[in-house]
Amino acid sequence: MFGQIDEYYMRIALAEAAEAYEAGEIPIGAVITVNGKIIARAHNRTEALNDVTAHAEMQAITSAAEYLGGKYLPDCTLYVTVEPCPMCAGALGWSQIGRIVYGAADTKRGFFSYYSPGRSPIHPKTEITSGVLEDECRELMQTFFKKLRR
Repeated sequence: MFGQIDEYYMRIALAEAAEAYEAGEIPIGAVITVNGKIIARAHNRTEALNDVTAHAEMQAITSAAEYLGGKYLPDCTLYVTVEPCPMCAGALGWSQIGRIVYGAADTKRGFFSYYSPGRSPIHPKTEITSGVLEDECRELMQTFFKKLRR
């Protein structure tokens, strides 16, 4: 169904999400690649940094831009365990990232809940692939929130 490469990088993003889980953060992980090389990896750090903008995607975008020495990421792919929120989608749009691959949909806070096709903040040339390792990504989030609510 999905390419082995997408699954490979999503597993690395899941490892980042597991780090977030262990740190008491919402377990979302992200990896950015260019030409088959990981140039950024991150997970949510909103609690650790006391910063509502410290989402995995935002951390990864900043790291990738620093690595490349420029703010645009048209040749890059973001792998993220959960559908980006509207804030992250806006940042991804501004970065002109070439491709976004995400695992689980977020029906409450994901950017597709807020935008119709053609009205998204994502750059028009950005390719989007969803559902890669969806069950594993969703399960990690569900486990975290069940534990939190006990």
